[in-house]
Amino acid sequence: MFWDKVAPLYPFYTKYINGKVNKQFVEFVASKINEDDIILECACGSGMITKPVARKCKKITATDYSSNMLNQTRKNCKEFSNITFEQANFLDLKYSDESFDKVIAGNVIHLVDNRNKALSELLRVCKTGGYLIIPTYINKHDKSNAESLLKFLSSIGINFKEQFTKQTYPEFFESNGLTNGEYKYIDGMLPSAIAVIKKVE
Repeated sequence: MFWDKVAPLYPFYTKYINGKVNKQFVEFVASKINEDDIILECACGSGMITKPVARKCKKITATDYSSNMLNQTRKNCKEFSNITFEQANFLDLKYSDESFDKVIAGNVIHLVDNRNKALSELLRVCKTGGYLIIPTYINKHDKSNAESLLKFLSSIGINFKEQFTKQTYPEFFESNGLTNGEYKYIDGMLPSAIAVIKKVE
């Protein structure tokens, strides 16, 4: 699997290649976490989001489809006792409905073909009154460093199935009936958009 192969190098990318953007969006995600939250994180990668969230929440279940990525998170978060690590496919989660206060899926929704199914699964396992927190990289639609970086990522096997923009990212959620989202945008080499959406009845 591609992600198993690149797992040892992924922490370098998150820290140095797009580090300024990543640092800002991780801080924003962590600011949305409360001390009594029970959290599910999908596609945890090397633990970039997991670690600051674990500092603030009651419990977090960190999952990834790649076993090697999950091992990177274990390694980077070994000082925490409130993290459970589980291999999982976020298109077909094995958790019961309404299991988590907040569900985080960072930098992954743009990588899957069936984004509607992924969103449906994330919403299913989130408690009513809880929140989905979904950061993703977006495209500026100009001749910028982002375009060069996207080409490089594609050349090594990281293919964006959807190149969201600042305009189309909210439209994706709205087309799925989620019209109450809060959106945060972070500019940089590869910009990020963060959707924070409350699950209502």
